[in-house]
Amino acid sequence: MSDFSNFAEVAAKGAGTLTSPARLKFRRFAVLGGGADARLIAALALAEGKDVTLFSAYGAELRHLCAGSGIGLRGAGPVGTYQVDRNAGPSVHITAEIDAAVATAEVIFLTGPIHKQRTYAMVLADHLSDGQVLVLAPGRSFGALEAAWLLRIGGVTADVTIAEAQGLPFWYRQEGSLLHLGNRGPVAGATVPGGRQDVLAALAPILNLTPCESVVTSGFADGSALVEFPALFMSGPALGPGAVPVPTGGTPLPENQTFATLVGPEQRSIINRLAEERRAVAHAFGVRDLPDTDTWITAHAGASRGDGARSRPDVAESRDLLRCGVIGSLVPLISAAELAGIDVPVTQSMVTLAGAVLGTDAAAAGRRLDQIGIRKTKAAEARHAINRLALGGHDGR
Repeated sequence: MSDFSNFAEVAAKGAGTLTSPARLKFRRFAVLGGGADARLIAALALAEGKDVTLFSAYGAELRHLCAGSGIGLRGAGPVGTYQVDRNAGPSVHITAEIDAAVATAEVIFLTGPIHKQRTYAMVLADHLSDGQVLVLAPGRSFGALEAAWLLRIGGVTADVTIAEAQGLPFWYRQEGSLLHLGNRGPVAGATVPGGRQDVLAALAPILNLTPCESVVTSGFADGSALVEFPALFMSGPALGPGAVPVPTGGTPLPENQTFATLVGPEQRSIINRLAEERRAVAHAFGVRDLPDTDTWITAHAGASRGDGARSRPDVAESRDLLRCGVIGSLVPLISAAELAGIDVPVTQSMVTLAGAVLGTDAAAAGRRLDQIGIRKTKAAEARHAINRLALGGHDGR
């Protein structure tokens, strides 16, 4: 039996089937990370009446949380200010001890960029118990599979569920301690082991999920980088943005400063090419009925105005999007394409451009299937094994 077949058997232990989800309720949440996404998840969980503990290893993040008046949400969603470390009333509890954060948690969110999610997965291996749920949001392509592999390397023996969501339920713009939210549509979600729909249903109050039968399906449904990269790279003089041109001396309207206005006809043409390559590779892995291009654009660019608009990222945010997009979305697709013997030149060109912009070889840290036990020399076996795993099978043959 191959390394991945062994992994598939371990990871698929206790898998369920795609039946109507049972009524499962979670009460105790741990959120690992102190960034804006972590604060958003913590506030959303607290708004649902959950017990929430937020862990950060960074003193500056903890001091910022303690010094402020709380986590403020404005715009869409559960507007309000959510207390942090207060004795009276509902409050997000903060800690710098990861074992204390996860010891009694039923749900553990792994937040931040991909390198932090990976670190959390490795560190958690010694601290997990049967029945706990780890959530990656966003999981991007094959995030749950990678997390399962890292946990196995770390020696985990507990029967845990790893859930991935292809995004958060709201767009957010950070302004000091406030997060200004915009409505976002549902995103794909799935679990390892596959078929644990009761877990996805129980996460519904926090995450707006469209359940998929497997993380292979939800992974290929990750259209984040194929929309974001052309918008971020190609809205300069050669390829104009989609926004209405502003006369010299004029002031751009707020509705013309959204992410969606970076996507014009030229960007859409490149997005179409990237989408075609993703669909071709997905087809080779048995995944059909991926979103059409317009749906992907709406899902990841947001509306051009109104409460569903996504704000334009600044330079630092753009670089983070490029880095995580290469590592978690484009390199996994290229890796899967190699297994399937399919050329993806436009996807590869996006990785090359990102490397030039970032000034580093982010692709070297990319999420490759052969690094989680799926060998390039055994493409047919690997395709079968990964589908067996994702659907809850007990072997990779």
